[in-house]
Amino acid sequence: MEIRVVVDPVTRIEGHLRMEAIVKDGRITDAFSTGTMVRGIEIIVKDRDPRDVWAFVMRVCGVCTSMHGLASVRAIENALDIHVPYNAEMVRNIMLGTLQSHDHLVHFYQLGALDWVDIVSALSADPAEASRIAQSLSPVNAKYTPWGENSPGYFADIQKRVKKFVEHNPTNNLFSTNRWCWGSKLYQLPPAVNLLGLAHYIQALEFQKEICKIQTIFGGKNPHPNYLVGGMACAINMQDPNAINMARLNFVQEIIEKIQIFANEVYLPDCLAILAFYPQWTHIGGGLTNYLSYGDFPLGHYGDPECYQSKRGIVKNRDLSHLEEFDPVSLDGLQEFVNNSWYKYSVGKDKGLHPSIGETILDYTGPNEQFEWLGGDKPYSWIKTPRYKGMPMEVGPLARVAVNYAAKNDLTMELANKAVATLSQYADKFNGKPCGITLDSLFSTAGRILARSIDAVEASEYLAISFNKLISNIKSGDESMFNGSKWEPDSWPKDCKGYSLSEAPRGALAHYAHISNKKIANYQMVVPTTWNGSPRDPMGQHSAFEASVIGTPVAGFAPDSPEMALSIIRTLHSFDPCMACAVHLYDENGTVIHKIDINTPQ
Repeated sequence: MEIRVVVDPVTRIEGHLRMEAIVKDGRITDAFSTGTMVRGIEIIVKDRDPRDVWAFVMRVCGVCTSMHGLASVRAIENALDIHVPYNAEMVRNIMLGTLQSHDHLVHFYQLGALDWVDIVSALSADPAEASRIAQSLSPVNAKYTPWGENSPGYFADIQKRVKKFVEHNPTNNLFSTNRWCWGSKLYQLPPAVNLLGLAHYIQALEFQKEICKIQTIFGGKNPHPNYLVGGMACAINMQDPNAINMARLNFVQEIIEKIQIFANEVYLPDCLAILAFYPQWTHIGGGLTNYLSYGDFPLGHYGDPECYQSKRGIVKNRDLSHLEEFDPVSLDGLQEFVNNSWYKYSVGKDKGLHPSIGETILDYTGPNEQFEWLGGDKPYSWIKTPRYKGMPMEVGPLARVAVNYAAKNDLTMELANKAVATLSQYADKFNGKPCGITLDSLFSTAGRILARSIDAVEASEYLAISFNKLISNIKSGDESMFNGSKWEPDSWPKDCKGYSLSEAPRGALAHYAHISNKKIANYQMVVPTTWNGSPRDPMGQHSAFEASVIGTPVAGFAPDSPEMALSIIRTLHSFDPCMACAVHLYDENGTVIHKIDINTPQ
């Protein structure tokens, strides 16, 4: 007998996601991923000055903060053939590395950890045992002592604080037993490791505030810092207290060093320790077998992938010995389909369009006959369906690790090989038997989480390298941050197109801009969760969310049980879904519910 399970909304993500799963014989046999909010940012920026678009599209997301702003200025500069100064390129790298470091940390500790860490169990743990485990995983760092706080007293204090919080309001708090399935057999960590995860959950909350300061220094604020077509909107002047001077650069360097320490000595070790108790999840949630990364962190001119620290390419069929090229301009390459989406195209519902000629035409047709069920033979999502030469792709940290491994990136290969070997060693020891963890185990729910921690270490390295390049260039006498040679619209061609390919924390991000008569004629964005969370294409092929959930074992779980939901969202959370692309709302009849006139003071 088939059972249909609905998880709506999927919590601890950015935005609104619904997942329906078909269960048969104790396994998920089919799935329908639905983005339940409409995105119309492309409509909003039409007919606007291209130099202003970054400020609008950046607001498509509150978690990715600066990513869409960076992608937008890159696309406009590509259209207008503007090369930014080297200092601006390095500052953009620093902003990107800061964002990725912050975003990955938030995902693992605040959004994903509670799928694996039993907070209630942590309250009965032995602080001395938690201290022993912590010290075995991560050495005390003399330079930055807060992350050397692995003493029994430190863990006892954390335990005491959380106990007091729970006792103050025992029936209605984040950690109370009636809020989730604490104590369920799905949670497999010993109490001491749960306490370790809880302590670093709290510690990560504090450290987030430090990371954000880098974007504030170079971008004026966070979230949504300032960008500028032609460079960056911050001046370098060693003699000016209001500019980027040596004192501020020294402060940035201190934070970068802390990020590197946290990624290497807290985040990655925690990830390895926790996942080692869940070896079965290295065989669940693999999903698709094709992986795409656009590459980023240029050390030369953006637009030349040869100078990227993180490489561009496609891995097909999980073959890490071969890397295929990605063609961003071929109309038969990257295409978006809307056959199962609440959009339509002037060329027909089953046709794909390259984003350079893409369309955003809303076409809400509602759910199937039973309102509570979506999917089936009708459109069921506000997300379009991207494909590359007809192939579905997974994007994100796992794809970056796969592509860079195939590209023989020394840093990636060293980190991935060591992490997998350590995970295998821990898992065999903790479970008392060989768990069969190999490099191929990365292609799983647990592997996807591990890949993000590897990516966080890489991002912190690229961040440090870009900072050192910036300092070296400033010392050579170059303080330029802006190229204004083509700033004025009178210098622009009458009609031009441009694009950018960037790597957001969650994966491949493309912006395509068409400028005509000095205004935006068309603007399209293909975002990471569009790749991963989209509905089926005209050939019936699943995208990453759906494909990864299929095959999950759920035998013995009631359809409405917390265990059933947890089994599904563990894999969904491994992608860190970001659905927040909606900027206005319609009801089922297409009526505008609320509209903000941005030209009217609020």
